[in-house]
Amino acid sequence: MPLARVFGYASTDTAGNLLYCMVTSFILYYYTDVFGISLAAAGTILLIARIVDAFDAPIWGFIIDRTSSRWGQSRPYWLWITPFFAVFFVMLFWSPDLSAGGKFIWALVTYLLFGIAYTGISTPITSILPNLSNDSGERIKLNSYRMVGGNIGYFVPATFALSLVAFFGSGNDIVGWRWTAVFIAVIGALLLAYAFASTREINTERQRPLPIKQSVQAVRSNWPWVILVAAFILYWLGNSTRTSVLVYFTEYQLGDKNFASVLNGLVLLQVLGMVLIPFAVKKLPKTRVLQVGFLIAAAGQAAMAFAGTSHLALAVCWSLASLGTGIAVSMPFAMLSDTVDYGEWKNGVRAAGFLTAIGSSFCIKIGSGLGGFIPSMIMSAAGYRAGQQQSAAALSAIQFCFAWLPAIFFVAGAAVMLAYRRYERLEPQVRSALAAASAERTAQQASA
Repeated sequence: MPLARVFGYASTDTAGNLLYCMVTSFILYYYTDVFGISLAAAGTILLIARIVDAFDAPIWGFIIDRTSSRWGQSRPYWLWITPFFAVFFVMLFWSPDLSAGGKFIWALVTYLLFGIAYTGISTPITSILPNLSNDSGERIKLNSYRMVGGNIGYFVPATFALSLVAFFGSGNDIVGWRWTAVFIAVIGALLLAYAFASTREINTERQRPLPIKQSVQAVRSNWPWVILVAAFILYWLGNSTRTSVLVYFTEYQLGDKNFASVLNGLVLLQVLGMVLIPFAVKKLPKTRVLQVGFLIAAAGQAAMAFAGTSHLALAVCWSLASLGTGIAVSMPFAMLSDTVDYGEWKNGVRAAGFLTAIGSSFCIKIGSGLGGFIPSMIMSAAGYRAGQQQSAAALSAIQFCFAWLPAIFFVAGAAVMLAYRRYERLEPQVRSALAAASAERTAQQASA
């Protein structure tokens, strides 16, 4: 595959994470300590958004399954949705001077609009993978490049957002967050334009518009897809809990808010886990590789509960967890392509849009939203007060949400994947049957 297409595909996740991970990492803190709404109100916004996600992700999947254009089935959405994605992101961090009720409405509406636009960008990132290559090994390599790109997209705002806010704001956090958002949005839009221009889709003969009923039929008896969706939700619950609470932990437990940027920078070690995946899957089943990633992440998170206030110990534990999350976040995206193949083999329906919309965008948004909502409720119940000295109960809640809660979610994800291995053994049979069916269709078309 041409290198330009590989880089083009990788840039999709760079752009998506550049914007979305800034939101998941900082939105709770931004709402409470910059925009000035209560922690309970911020948690309510995240909860309402998750209800909307129950509808918008499958709808985007249906839309993609019914798309047939000269640019392909998934690729054109990086052209059509990008302007909305960028504008809604900027609005999210604009901070207009409103009443308390007005701020709540503004935050809710902009968060919902941004989330819907993000699903319109992220769903095609995963749904296009089965149509970039028919080779499972090449899909894993492509996905690894994509995840490295996504990790760079996460690294930039996670590491430099607070510095950019200080630079653009010169002491005014509202102005700083506003122009940081504009800067990041422009970069993301340019990356998505490059992705659209440099990628191409294959399997065009199988990309026919699907009625909604047929898209849903692809789920029937597709147990590997069900298992993978459950595990991926648990991953995003764990990862989003640790990232959304990080800035609270460093500010109130350590008294050093800027250390959050140091730890976020160490998330770049996820790349090491991602780079190891193509080698690991040659030695171990994909199921086992994913479980190893979950358990390494859980070990790193649990260890942070014993690191105290030692910056060095926290950095080591955070790095270990990041190595695990690099593996755990990458594998499901590649394995989703296998569940699309399984659905076609089992039910005769190739619904890449619907299956990957639920298996990627829905999981990301449900997991990351609840990963912000759950700790916000725990911290609120413990008496957290924005910008004030915290009580012992609030500090304990922050510590629990930062270290133990993500570890619990990661262990649960590894346990769920125990049921996947039996379906992984069927993959050679599935690929052989689909290749034979495709060859037969081609022969029939040639003789017609």
